[in-house]
Amino acid sequence: MTTKNVVVIGGGPAGHHAATNAARFGANVTLVERDVLGGTAHLRDCVPSKSMIATGGAMSFARRLDGMGLARVETGIEAAHLRDRIASIESRLEESVRGLLESQGVSIVRGTGRLAGPNEVVVTTEDGEHRCPADAIVLATGSRPRIPDWAPIDGERVLVTRDAYPPEDIPEHLIVVGSGVTGVEFVHMFSSLGSKVTLIVSRQQVLPHKDPEAAAVLEQTFLDRGVELYKGARATAISRRGDEVEVVCSDGRVARGSHALLAIGSLPNVEGLGLDAAGLTANDWGFIDVDHNLRTSVPSVYVAGDLSGKLPLSSVAAMQGQKIAEHIMGLHDGRPHRHIDYDKAASAIFTEPEIADVGLAEAEAFATGRKIRVTKVPFSANAQALINDDPRGFVKIVSDPNTGHVLGGSIVGRHAAELISVVALAVSASLRVQDIQEALFVYPSLSEALIEAAE
Repeated sequence: MTTKNVVVIGGGPAGHHAATNAARFGANVTLVERDVLGGTAHLRDCVPSKSMIATGGAMSFARRLDGMGLARVETGIEAAHLRDRIASIESRLEESVRGLLESQGVSIVRGTGRLAGPNEVVVTTEDGEHRCPADAIVLATGSRPRIPDWAPIDGERVLVTRDAYPPEDIPEHLIVVGSGVTGVEFVHMFSSLGSKVTLIVSRQQVLPHKDPEAAAVLEQTFLDRGVELYKGARATAISRRGDEVEVVCSDGRVARGSHALLAIGSLPNVEGLGLDAAGLTANDWGFIDVDHNLRTSVPSVYVAGDLSGKLPLSSVAAMQGQKIAEHIMGLHDGRPHRHIDYDKAASAIFTEPEIADVGLAEAEAFATGRKIRVTKVPFSANAQALINDDPRGFVKIVSDPNTGHVLGGSIVGRHAAELISVVALAVSASLRVQDIQEALFVYPSLSEALIEAAE
């Protein structure tokens, strides 16, 4: 059998999983990356933000030690040390990705790739242009922060997310524009690190697409920390006056602080890909339409990750890369296989407390008239939560009242991002609430709340 040539443009979670899996299945694979192996959005956004959140969480915990019978400890932030720590984590993860690719025989090319046709990629490197013929091409170029015309980003006082890991000085007063997942994580991050924070909330609750009860817990935590919420306010202009930044809102209110940070979504990196040469176009949102196999209207070209317009999660991107490799190599031909069910993808928000969910949401079920059973257990009734001196939050399980199958769930509280995996497995494997209820979990543990919520 002739060996297939596969060219992957982009070395993020989608790209490097597509490359390593295709190589493992026997393909001759070339991966083109112009910046960082592991993905710019992944290693320059996700990992640094979670590293800073971990540092902020340690500081918050230290401030609450008196609740555990210990003397309260005052802590400060060393920005230079924190930057070194983040750089070290990024470097180790990039080397891990490189090692995985090289172990599978993937050829790594540093440069910028573009389509020269449905079966050819041109790579621009320091040495010039190189042409790579391909039986299959995977586009996995990721995304970048969205910056509207009214936001004059300068990287000093007016920031996007990638300017803030961390800034040279921890902001005295940070104004965060955007109350979605990224926005609330930055509010939590910088309020933990000691900044005064104002959050511009365009609607009437933070996290408008999440469980209202979960959002309410987070809002109360923010208020307890002294975070100022501008609800129902949409930012329309940002200006800098010396060391002060002003954010003007559509209702006339003006927020003033030392820094402003924009967290209002991202845009797919579709420019310069040479789509026309392969007979492709992006849709009105800048994404490239794909079928359930992540294949475009051109059979030899696949799209994965943020560019696909599906859920912008690293876990989803990695699975897309794997599924693409399987399809390219014919592993789906005449064999049982499962397509990605995006409705069953677990997600988490790394605030304090953490928020995680998966599957059918309670509000979504009510909006569509679907009959469901909802059970909720607060962590205030959980022994381990009381031992940890952190009883905030709850476990909520959504199930089918007729069959008992777990349809979804949400968790607010410490380690919610880990605990939601149990519910995600139940949703994916069509388990019943009784299956969770009859499991023998550790005592004392936060996971016991899952059993109680399944009763």
